[in-house]
Amino acid sequence: MSIIIVGIGFAIMLVLMFISIPVAVSIVTVGVLGGYAFYGAPLVNMMGGVVWTTLNSPAILAIPLFMLLGEFLLRGGIADKMYDAFAIWLDRLPGGLLHTNIATCALFSATSGSSVATAATVGTIALPALQQRNYPPSASLGSLAAGGTLGILIPPSINLLVYGSLANASVGKLFAAGLIPGILLALLFSVYIMVFQGRAGHVTDERVRIPLATKLGSLRHLIAPLLIFGVVMGSIYGGFATPTESAALGVVITLFIIALMGRMSWGLMLNCVMQAARTTGMTVIVLTAALLLNVTISMLGATQIVTQWVAGFEFSSVTLLLVLIVFYVILGMFMDAMSMLVLTVPIAVPMVVAAGIDPIWFGIFIILMCEIALITPPVGMNLFVVQGLRRDGGSFNDVIRGALPYVFIMLAFVVLLIFLPQIVMWLPDSLAHA
Repeated sequence: MSIIIVGIGFAIMLVLMFISIPVAVSIVTVGVLGGYAFYGAPLVNMMGGVVWTTLNSPAILAIPLFMLLGEFLLRGGIADKMYDAFAIWLDRLPGGLLHTNIATCALFSATSGSSVATAATVGTIALPALQQRNYPPSASLGSLAAGGTLGILIPPSINLLVYGSLANASVGKLFAAGLIPGILLALLFSVYIMVFQGRAGHVTDERVRIPLATKLGSLRHLIAPLLIFGVVMGSIYGGFATPTESAALGVVITLFIIALMGRMSWGLMLNCVMQAARTTGMTVIVLTAALLLNVTISMLGATQIVTQWVAGFEFSSVTLLLVLIVFYVILGMFMDAMSMLVLTVPIAVPMVVAAGIDPIWFGIFIILMCEIALITPPVGMNLFVVQGLRRDGGSFNDVIRGALPYVFIMLAFVVLLIFLPQIVMWLPDSLAHA
């Protein structure tokens, strides 16, 4: 088998996706047919056992639980109160409610694990207020699309769970590795807003000074999400629970909080469960397809072939990562984040490990590249999500124009992490030695 055959297989998958064949079908087609062509029925027959074993792992069980947690936060009214509290505290900063968008996305990300859910949730809450206060559409939509990307970086993250399963990496370490970069990236977004969009919404908006007592009182609305985040992450790093058990704890605590708020009902429960099931189904189908492809890749020795091919160029680790940045940016323009993740991890991880790059650090690298894909036209998922929330019939170009500056911020941040990997690795290394 040669690198040409590996390239042909990858190209066939991309072509199938570009002609609108579902991602899972495209991956399975190449994985199963390729395995059958080289090894016949015995290889295909063993695929079922591999998929069954992997999908029954505790890490995969955490996916529907975190999906359900995000749904309860949205439909239980916790996210609305969170946004109102941040608006009171951040409204007087240059950029006003745009900072509220970023802060709410960051905190919602710390409990939901999904970028699309974060962008949709915060966008639904924020857009009416932003339009009422005459914020420019591009600034409003761009901050929501970019802020939503934090959902797959700040733990707990569905994409980090998937990466951990595919790369056989510790989910606990991945969650720890994503926390500091997630916070720093949110701060960079706010710095950009303060410097370049400080006048947004101020032209016709008269600021009303809010009494300190009201401000302090609003902080109670942040207790619930911070408590949920503290329990989920604290139980993992305190050694009391696995990621799956911590997700279950988060769901139970969220249900208790919603009940205390007087918003619990059978209709709410059914709605949340059904939506979480749909989202989980889509994620697990793509993951299953990736696992089938992995069987063929492993048996054919494709990872070794690609690793040897790349080693022939004698790239340094920095050069290899810079090449991967270009590759992922181009791929992300035409593919959604989850598909990009499951399609490339089986090949990319052995390649970068052979180059001396830590797989935990690379997990954050690839998640950041997935974030960029979420707001890169023409197929950036978050761009379509926030555009779909508009009620003014505005142009899609508004969203693209507003989100592009954040793409460059994230690219610069990725380069920073390449030269300062301690930003990613300090917390997981510290917890490992604690």
